[in-house]
Amino acid sequence: MLHTPEIAIIEPNTLTSIGLRIILEELIPNAVIRSFSTFEALIDDTPDMYAHYFVSAQIYFAHTSFFLNRRPRAIVLAVGEQPALNGVPTLNICLPQDQLVQAIMQLRKYGHSMHPHPSTQQQDTEHELSPREIEVLVLITKGLINKEIADKLNISLTTVISHRKNITEKLGIKSVSGLAIYAVMRGYIEADSI
Repeated sequence: MLHTPEIAIIEPNTLTSIGLRIILEELIPNAVIRSFSTFEALIDDTPDMYAHYFVSAQIYFAHTSFFLNRRPRAIVLAVGEQPALNGVPTLNICLPQDQLVQAIMQLRKYGHSMHPHPSTQQQDTEHELSPREIEVLVLITKGLINKEIADKLNISLTTVISHRKNITEKLGIKSVSGLAIYAVMRGYIEADSI
């Protein structure tokens, strides 16, 4: 029952990508590990063959619907301690090496044996944004207008307006600056990318 796990690292930071790759190669010597600096490079490959996806927070939030469909195999690379995001595990890449190795060993279980139970996933979801709403929120914070968001996500203008309305109703935030602060606080976007 020897299975060669295939792991994807989707991270634009070369040092982070190389460092994680070296640690994973030591921990799982028989693994096939591929690194991608962009989401598009992953899509050009065979994106559904991986047992685990170690993905930067920015790429994760820009393509939330793709990674949520691969939950719990997607692991978000976070700077600092972050709670699991809607059942998606996070990995603090700023940990000392020994703690980082321990955290990766614990997360390895996610791709094969841990399955979130729907009953636990439904807690506190009244104010949770859907994956598509998160994508729209990120684009709003980047200054895109409704038409640009519709074009970028290949959805109708009416759908974008509906998502914006749902976002403001769920969060109670109407200004773009307020939405940007919320997105940064939740880790959906880096403050310096606004």
